[in-house]
Amino acid sequence: MNAPHPPKVAGIDSTVPSPAHTATPASSTRGAPGALIQDRLAGWVSDLTTLHELAERLSRTATLDEALKELLRAGAALVGARRGLVVLEPADGRGPDTTVGLGLTRADLGHLETVPRGATSFGRLLDATAAYAPGAAGSASALDAVAAGDSGDAVGAPTATDACGPRPPVTEIVQPDLFADDALDPRHREVAVRLGYAASYALPLVTDAAGRVGAVAWLYDEPAEPTARRRHVVGRYVQYATEHLARLVELDRARSTTATLREELLPSRLPRVAGVQLAVRHHAGPRGGGDWFDALPLPEAALGLSVGSVTGAGPSAVAAMGRLRASLRAYAVMEGEDPVAVLSDLELLLRLTEPARAATALFAYCEPALRKIVLAGAGHSPPLLVGERRTEFVETSLSAPLGMLACWEAPSVELHPEPGETVLLYTDGLLHRTGDAMDRAFARLHAAAVSVPKAARDDPGAIADHVLRTMLPEGPDAQDGAHGAHGADSEDSEEDVVLLAARFA
Repeated sequence: MNAPHPPKVAGIDSTVPSPAHTATPASSTRGAPGALIQDRLAGWVSDLTTLHELAERLSRTATLDEALKELLRAGAALVGARRGLVVLEPADGRGPDTTVGLGLTRADLGHLETVPRGATSFGRLLDATAAYAPGAAGSASALDAVAAGDSGDAVGAPTATDACGPRPPVTEIVQPDLFADDALDPRHREVAVRLGYAASYALPLVTDAAGRVGAVAWLYDEPAEPTARRRHVVGRYVQYATEHLARLVELDRARSTTATLREELLPSRLPRVAGVQLAVRHHAGPRGGGDWFDALPLPEAALGLSVGSVTGAGPSAVAAMGRLRASLRAYAVMEGEDPVAVLSDLELLLRLTEPARAATALFAYCEPALRKIVLAGAGHSPPLLVGERRTEFVETSLSAPLGMLACWEAPSVELHPEPGETVLLYTDGLLHRTGDAMDRAFARLHAAAVSVPKAARDDPGAIADHVLRTMLPEGPDAQDGAHGAHGADSEDSEEDVVLLAARFA
């Protein structure tokens, strides 16, 4: 008959550097206290080295998704688990709310969501920290209340002092053997059997400055629990990770706000005007640039098209872009037949109201029934005419950007597209994202337009997509694909891209 197996105790996974020392037997350390002290010091140094390496890896993550996945991977290695999940749920209710799994599919996470919230370790931690006020003096007591609840598997780690300094209060929920717990929720038991986990270890994600950020739990395939030393190390790591996550949450909120503002300031859909088909592709940089596009129906079945860019990035540039675009629409309604007058008025407004800014702009007055376009540009790249018989840049006069000269004025250009030809208006970001010098970028754009398949030439959206795929093979949202191949700097790779296509019948 086999002897009963002792309960498994989880340790640090081999993927993370683990302490090389082992505890010296008591018999060998009698009379040699120095050896015992050296062994303990070696253990502390090993733990600090591990924490430093993991914290350094975490600090290199730039997005919430990357940071959450790194937290799960590192934590799983520290506690000896194979799977886990982290629930992001800031206490202030402003989001973002998300769940990320390690070794769990989306279907697995869906099954876990069917378990009553109070029956899961991470759900209880989230509920216990719901009222965790940033900077509140009683926050630690509120967390420790979980440990004093009626569940015997919740353990509160009290404040302690060790070689690493004072250890912050951390509430942990340890469930070393789920199926041995008679009080386990039936649905939780069913899901645990289905997913094949038998134990869990959970920690809250809480900071004094941000309050509750979320909770993380690691799942074991068989009954197990981390040792006290492993709990201490992972608690330290989670404390640092939570601070990093809190900063990324604020950054994500700022980016989301800027993106929402930008989308609200740009047309939600393009108008339908007889004789012309319109399509636009807009990809914003991560810092939020000031590129815009517009298509405005004008009197007598005319159409005004514009693209432009404001210097700078972030919310201030987006707000300036919105003001300029709205002003340009007003000027286009009043004197759209004269694109030079429209841009002259816009330049005067920019110089008087925002003297510290400059902008590039192109405005085109179109009469689709006559297939006639009159356009003027201020420091902007020339449009590209794409057709079966010709693919060429429209010759426009050289002009400084708006706001660069005391008085702006340049002659307009008249263009007559043939039936089936498409005019492409774009911002400089399309050229800069390639990482090439401007002359080579223009050549690449021309080559991309020439290579549009014949079957796609009847659809302005398909033409725009083909040009983008050819110009930016890594995708317009890639931050290091194009510049890795062509040497662009990170600033260029973060620029907005606007491509407006107008196909004339």
